[in-house]
Amino acid sequence: MKYCLYTCLALAGWAATSVSAQSTKPNIVLIITDQQRADLCGREGFPLPVTPYADSLASQSVWFNKAYTAAPASAPARCSLLSGRYPSATHVRTNHNIPDAYYEKDMLDMLKENGYRTALIGKNHTYRKADEAFDYFIGYGHRGKDKPETEDEKALARFLNNEVPGHYLKPAPISVEQQQPYQIVSHALEWIQQQKDTPFFIQVSIPEPHTPSQVCDPYFSMFPPEDLPPLLTSRMDLEKKGEKYMALAALEDKACPNLQQQIPLLRSIYLGMVRMIDDQMKRLVEEIKSYGLDDNTLFIILSDHGDYCGEYGLIRKGSGVAESLTRIPMIWAGYGIKPQNKPMDAHVSIVDIFPTLCSVIGAEIPVGVQGRSLWPMLKGDDYPREEFSSIMVEQGYGGEDFTMEEPLTFEEAGSCRTDVEGSFDGLNPWTQSGSLRMVRKGDWKLAMDNNGRGELYNLKADPSEINNLFGNKKYISEQLDLLKELLTWNIRLQDPLPVPRRQYPFKRNPYNYHRSIP
Repeated sequence: MKYCLYTCLALAGWAATSVSAQSTKPNIVLIITDQQRADLCGREGFPLPVTPYADSLASQSVWFNKAYTAAPASAPARCSLLSGRYPSATHVRTNHNIPDAYYEKDMLDMLKENGYRTALIGKNHTYRKADEAFDYFIGYGHRGKDKPETEDEKALARFLNNEVPGHYLKPAPISVEQQQPYQIVSHALEWIQQQKDTPFFIQVSIPEPHTPSQVCDPYFSMFPPEDLPPLLTSRMDLEKKGEKYMALAALEDKACPNLQQQIPLLRSIYLGMVRMIDDQMKRLVEEIKSYGLDDNTLFIILSDHGDYCGEYGLIRKGSGVAESLTRIPMIWAGYGIKPQNKPMDAHVSIVDIFPTLCSVIGAEIPVGVQGRSLWPMLKGDDYPREEFSSIMVEQGYGGEDFTMEEPLTFEEAGSCRTDVEGSFDGLNPWTQSGSLRMVRKGDWKLAMDNNGRGELYNLKADPSEINNLFGNKKYISEQLDLLKELLTWNIRLQDPLPVPRRQYPFKRNPYNYHRSIP
């Protein structure tokens, strides 16, 4: 077994001069953003042009509107992406447990065994030491490039570290070309052009739209607050959402005394950051296509988790498993993909990406991987619909819940700095303690915590999850069905490692399905 540090994955294209010499295995370009909501896009009905390129790409390929993270926090989600295992199996249930990662073989192992050159440009935040695990690595974080060298890189690092503790409410004095998404895409294209006779995998890992929240013009002014659709929720709904949400609100108010007045502008900045990313995504994909590589390159676009972006009067992330945090964008395009004219009617997870790539290149899914291959459905082949009729999300690091009655303060826990406005960590003992499990099935969603408290929502009628129907006799049938589904998922996700050492064979479906095609 290996102990590790997390990472995202990515994949790439080839230079036009070497197309004739390429392997039959496809190049893989994995584009991952940090903290991008799934629903702020035209393909899901959002009325502003925030992701025009991704929307266009989705309409020509395959996209999922029921794709979920494994857990709404960066390291747990990214470790699950890399290993194909849920946080309860990797042991990485928080951003502070990365060295505890547990697995047998991960995506990088599989790719290298199959002759891939690998690169990571951007944010790592995994159990893998990227400079050792990847053939090529240039690191970026939320505060700039890991090792700033040029004057532009140093200027950006100074700005992010000295002037933007949490958010910057004016147009950033940093040009588009100096911003991280542009720089990361430039490095990625440079590396891709150098690849010749070997298939490659590149992870283009953009640290935005995660905080620090800042963006330059024209993006700062692109979606003015007065043009934004109204929020469906507010602080008045927090009592319905529970004490953990109220604790997060208290923390945010302590760190950001003017937050409620700032939320409209923060929403505007967030949308501007997403649009800037979308434009750079277009630059990356279209440039790769210009090399003549699109027929032999698989593109995957996703995020690790979402963001409240003003819902419930909150920003960033922290409490609960609301759709705004757990549902992620996911698009598959290029090599082998059969285009669909509407979103796939399947519930999928970030843990499904690794086993899917195994199928794409003809490798066996390693023992211990819990995700399922999406390759049959992506190609337009038959697949067991019941297998993808629901999905589960995990949250919490265990133990008893911290409450607002604790003697521990936000400052003592390292969750807040009152001397620097906007400096707080939504992932803290109050929001992350205990355990929470969520299951989505069709229009219905159920969550249960370690104290037996339940939440039941009809997402079609109540997309903001305000009216908790748990215990309502009118919906007892739906509640029992989802409780059965949640129990089944929890049993299924008991870690299979280690498998029996002696005479018991370990039976597995080649796609890691638990249900067969009828």
